[in-house]
Amino acid sequence: MSITEAVTPNQVREMIRQNQWVKPTAGLANGYIQANLAVLPKDLAFEFLLFCQRNPKSCPIIDVTMPGSGVPALSAPDADIRTDIPKYRVYRNGVFTEELTDVTELWDESMVGFLIGCSFTFEEALLKNGIPIRHIEEERNVPMYKTNIPTVKAGRFEGPTVVSMRPMTEKDAIRAVQVTSRFPSVHGAPLHIGNPAAIGIEDINRPDFGDSVTVKPGEVPVFWACGVTPQAVAMHVKPEIMITHAPGHMFVTDLKNEQFSVL
Repeated sequence: MSITEAVTPNQVREMIRQNQWVKPTAGLANGYIQANLAVLPKDLAFEFLLFCQRNPKSCPIIDVTMPGSGVPALSAPDADIRTDIPKYRVYRNGVFTEELTDVTELWDESMVGFLIGCSFTFEEALLKNGIPIRHIEEERNVPMYKTNIPTVKAGRFEGPTVVSMRPMTEKDAIRAVQVTSRFPSVHGAPLHIGNPAAIGIEDINRPDFGDSVTVKPGEVPVFWACGVTPQAVAMHVKPEIMITHAPGHMFVTDLKNEQFSVL
């Protein structure tokens, strides 16, 4: 069985755990919530939780682990966030130092894991509404950019909002606003449509994270708040250690997308 044939989250996570998939997870286990990861020592956990509460479009909380535990008990009780993500990034004092496929050896009793909602959730709804997703078409990672939109500070945590971008026609953009507004727990409606410079993006073809994608004539870039924002915040706050997912390499939960939609 290939991972594209794996239909349950547990099957996908098992293949990731065996290093049989070390690529972005867009399109895997359709119908299930995927999540961004941020791991911090427990002495920073409350401030970070408050930061997420104050910035719900960028950092919608799906689950939080108990200190020292790698088990996300509410979203995937049979999983382990230390092994079940294709690629992790490690930041030390705000500097990206290494990329790993397993962070078990870095784990200690102080670690708290946060699973944060991901825009991959609403992509399924966009596709069902006939709105093409360019990075899926081109088999690339979604492009992500730091912006000049500040987050709301909480304790030591502050920094720029990161956005993900999907190009589409103006007609599709209007429909996309309607569709993604139904998913407030996973970023919701776009933050910005149109001119990238208005939110501090100098070159649409040079994302800060992920890959560039083709923007065709007649299309506009549509920007959503992104769960990579904590990585930008880590660079600003410089905690002694912070573990995240590599952009686009998400944790697949047992929760259904439909559980997070509103009518």
